[in-house]
Amino acid sequence: MNAMRVMIDTNILISVLLFPSQQMNTLIFKITTEHQLVLSSYIVDELLNVVRRKFKDKLEAADLLLSQLPFELVYTPAQPKPGLFKIRDEKDYPVLYSAITKGRGCIRYWRQGF
Repeated sequence: MNAMRVMIDTNILISVLLFPSQQMNTLIFKITTEHQLVLSSYIVDELLNVVRRKFKDKLEAADLLLSQLPFELVYTPAQPKPGLFKIRDEKDYPVLYSAITKGRGCIRYWRQGF
């Protein structure tokens, strides 16, 4: 089986970090051992911002997670080109933009679909 490039959303990383479970551990293990995890710079920044704002005591754990998790980083432009697609939640536009324009060949996994 060919490895796929898989991009996950910030919510998945927050779940892995704050609410560890067998299901989340299995998901991350399978992605990182059988496929290529892809994170956008927007997702990394968003994760750290959420942790700083809401879970300050977990900042070191977030840094550790990002430093030990094997992933490919794709850059999200500060101003993604608008209007390429319609999306229910405009705050998710940069995430999907990165997956579509920078993550060619990525499949995307979110807890809730667009």
